[in-house]
Amino acid sequence: MQEIHLNLRPDQSLIEQLSKSLEGEMFITTIEHQLKFNNSIGNGTIRQISFDWGISLLDYNVNFNEDVVITFNLEEINVLEFLFLIKGNLSYTSKALNEGDNLIKLNQYQNIVLSNLPDRSNTFVFHKGETIKLNVVQLFGSEYVNKPKNHIDTLQLSLQSIINGKKELLPYQHFGNYNLKLADIIETLNDNGDDNEGMIRFLNIEGQIYCILALHILEHKSFEKKLILPQSITNADLIKVKEISQFINDNIQDVYTVSELAKIHSFSPKKMQTGFKLLYDKSVNTYTREKKLAFARDLIMNTDLTISEIVYQTGYRSRSYFSKIFFEFYDILPIAYRDLINSKSSISEKE
Repeated sequence: MQEIHLNLRPDQSLIEQLSKSLEGEMFITTIEHQLKFNNSIGNGTIRQISFDWGISLLDYNVNFNEDVVITFNLEEINVLEFLFLIKGNLSYTSKALNEGDNLIKLNQYQNIVLSNLPDRSNTFVFHKGETIKLNVVQLFGSEYVNKPKNHIDTLQLSLQSIINGKKELLPYQHFGNYNLKLADIIETLNDNGDDNEGMIRFLNIEGQIYCILALHILEHKSFEKKLILPQSITNADLIKVKEISQFINDNIQDVYTVSELAKIHSFSPKKMQTGFKLLYDKSVNTYTREKKLAFARDLIMNTDLTISEIVYQTGYRSRSYFSKIFFEFYDILPIAYRDLINSKSSISEKE
């Protein structure tokens, strides 16, 4: 087992500290610190991006060859951490790790909010051989309170207290509902490619971080109001819903009924519909239709395929029906949208 101790402060780079233990290669830009490693310890990528007013992103995509314990020494700070596991399971304790400690299991797709007493430690155990994809948004209260129009007074009282530096509720641990909307946004964040650089990349990531933070806070509010999962839906069911939604996206050209999807995934059609309604606020058919229409919109914009060919690519057989639902969703006919794209391209070429 390898132990790594880090000082968690808004003015210190965690990546530089981690590189001393993980012996990887650092990539540092004006906005982003990234560590890549592939050695006897394990392999993966860890990155940190700091924003104004005490907001910071730390995310991991790692797999270790032995148990790795990362302990964050908090010193005199009040930090609120919003965690979301895209893949894998972690163990956690709100103090330095000792033999016989009862570790808390952090689960995949669960909304997690943590805060601790100053001069204490947050300890995470990354288990041997398990791929961990973890997204952490950190809010340093001592800096965020100075942000103009921070709207802290509109938050839940528990979060207000922590951000304002009060200690009555510390250590604070919120293990909330399971949220696949967050999973989708974080996956988009992780897919933010190298084509976007500098200001464009930074603004894109910053916008997504604030969206992630807002969804965490919204879930926390719902949880405190006892708006929890229906008893008919389990956490395992929600993970299966995520698998089905990914299957739909991976097979966008095919057509499946709700019954066929349920059979393929050994799932109850009723539970599947309940899960989609809960997580995406829409039925399975509506979710599928909107994904197909988005795929068709991108084909119209980025390819020379005819509208008839695009209809076929999206799994529809009737051009008139496709045009009808495209118009209902985007308020423009597919052929008119193609003409609009072409006209803008012509103007750009003339300029």
